[in-house]
Amino acid sequence: MADEVQAGASPAQSDLSKEEEAAPKAGGVKWTRYLGLKGKDSQALEERWAHREKWSMGILSDKQTDEVPGTILLLAAKRNEPLGLRNTPARTSATSLPSPYPPSRGSSRGPAPPKKRTADGAIVLDPQPEESMNDPLNWPVWRRDLAMLCLGFYCMLGGGMTPILAAAYNEVSAEYSISFHKVALTTGLYMLGLGLGSVVMSPTAILYGKRPVYIAGATMFIISAVWCAVSPSYVSLVIARIFQGLAVSPVECLPSATIAEIYFLHERAYRVGVYTLLLLGGKNLIPLVSAAITNSLGWRWIFWMVAITTGFSAILVFLFVPETFWDRTPRPRAKRPPMRRSMSDLVHTLRGRSSQPVTPGIEEVDRQLGAVTPRKHKNAHVGFAEDEKAEIEKDTPEVMAEKDTAQSSIPAIVIDPEAQRPIPASRDQVDPTVQLSQQQIYTSNLRAKPRVSFIQSLKPWNGRIAKDNWFRVMARPLILFAYPAVLWSSMVYALSVGWLIVLSESVAEIYAKRNTYNFTPLQVGLVYISPFVAGILGTIVAGRVSDVVVRFMSRRNGGVYEPEFRLVMGIPSTLATTIGLMGFGWSAQEKDNWIVPTVFFGVLSFGCTLGSTTSITYCVDSYRQYAGEALVTLNFSKNVLHGFVFSLFFVQWLQADGAKDVFVALGGIHLALMLFTIPLYIYGKRARMWTVRKHLMEKF
Repeated sequence: MADEVQAGASPAQSDLSKEEEAAPKAGGVKWTRYLGLKGKDSQALEERWAHREKWSMGILSDKQTDEVPGTILLLAAKRNEPLGLRNTPARTSATSLPSPYPPSRGSSRGPAPPKKRTADGAIVLDPQPEESMNDPLNWPVWRRDLAMLCLGFYCMLGGGMTPILAAAYNEVSAEYSISFHKVALTTGLYMLGLGLGSVVMSPTAILYGKRPVYIAGATMFIISAVWCAVSPSYVSLVIARIFQGLAVSPVECLPSATIAEIYFLHERAYRVGVYTLLLLGGKNLIPLVSAAITNSLGWRWIFWMVAITTGFSAILVFLFVPETFWDRTPRPRAKRPPMRRSMSDLVHTLRGRSSQPVTPGIEEVDRQLGAVTPRKHKNAHVGFAEDEKAEIEKDTPEVMAEKDTAQSSIPAIVIDPEAQRPIPASRDQVDPTVQLSQQQIYTSNLRAKPRVSFIQSLKPWNGRIAKDNWFRVMARPLILFAYPAVLWSSMVYALSVGWLIVLSESVAEIYAKRNTYNFTPLQVGLVYISPFVAGILGTIVAGRVSDVVVRFMSRRNGGVYEPEFRLVMGIPSTLATTIGLMGFGWSAQEKDNWIVPTVFFGVLSFGCTLGSTTSITYCVDSYRQYAGEALVTLNFSKNVLHGFVFSLFFVQWLQADGAKDVFVALGGIHLALMLFTIPLYIYGKRARMWTVRKHLMEKF
């Protein structure tokens, strides 16, 4: 079953073991024997190893290999080429994201089949679309954009639920006769539900698809909004807010995966930017709207309006956001004679002789190149297609496909090596003797069908997509805390978004008090115009400046891109966030004109937007194969380890020590924690390779 973990090493792990054996030892470079190199070739490789650079743009290189996952040749030819592909562990489990790598581990070592490109031929499509019109990548652009916008509108509503009561603290406090601290606690408990909900919703979406989770979440969202609107007591409101957090959680952990499934790599950056703008914009825009509603109709009507608007959004999601899953995991193809792409020049004269029997000479070349009979792993999803390796029957002249003992009723097939050479039009051909996983069965069924009609796409549930164990899938985001890059990203993301939530809990305390600015609920809501505008600017700057920095550093690094280049954006992010925190608290304590702390609120929002974007891009670039789980890890950290924990004491701390001491302390904490970016920049590449060698995620 797919939910059981293979005991042996994956193909990529086997390559890793061979790579580690390549380290210089007393006996020389061991991998020269594996490649069949002797004499001058072996000596040249030893000299090349001895002259490997220890540093590159201030980043320490791995001691044993240059092929580190996440490192890519960014400025070579017209497309990115993953350098760390061979050492990237193959997934043994389902994922909510398509595979980011080419099907073959050896694809970078030899000529590849023709790739599909954009209409102008300038960009190679990644991932490569299939011929089926049911492939989401083949949908019309307007259909994909419509799905993204409908989902983005839903995410904007969900994103604004965290600070929705920011301007109504006085009214809620008066109605239930409770303190500001208890009102703020409803926000913290909502974030607790949001964090726990991500851990629950993400594995459910991986196993059953994202469409049923979106629809179920929207339905629960409407119910929770009505519950909040009619809550007769504070306890009822608290429980309703926790339930609301569970309902809204899909908007944080799933849309990034949906965007990755319906857009090519060169199309995603802009769409992810739109999604991020809507999600974070909702946190600043909806409090403004809720303030106007509170001022005219009362705080309960905030949730009635949310229920009505979410109902409209749910209809849009139901109509225009179909299931987007499409399995792009490389599948074993019908196999051709054994030859390694990297050494194919040794036997190139034998090509085109498919009608001739396989001679002992080819078998001898195969033994010299270290080819082995591929093993069948019944309990693992296929991580990579085998690198042109096949079993050769010594007693017969034909090349036979390996026969699975579990499928003995299916006859082996005779394969013409040249006829089976993969081309784009025949990429769907697979070895019929290989048992498909549940994910592959789902996609194969869609692949065989004609174009799915609009009515058929409205089906809310398409059955179980993967058969992984639900608890194993749920545990994977927690395992990623052991990965330094993910741990740093979780910390920065939690700080960046968390400070905005913390500040929203203090807005009413600072602006609405009579001894400060004595703002009305509407005026308190208008304060959020500043962070909203700054957030838009931060989104634009984070994308454009980061791309300029990455290209500049990659050019200085010989065209090679390292994910650690993204960390440079931590400098302006840290400065803006620290200045915003300290300036806001200081000016509020000194009772400067209301515009002063409001401007610092905007500076904080600008810095937090830079920080959140940097953390996500660095995390995804470092571990693209685990991006789906990593986003759950980031949101869990932000909601539970920051938002919920701070809500337990922040308002009381603010009332006891004052805004100046509190926010200066928060600025100091942020600055101190961001200093960990320096060692991560230096040792990040080695840390990425260390996690590959430990195989932590592969065990789940």
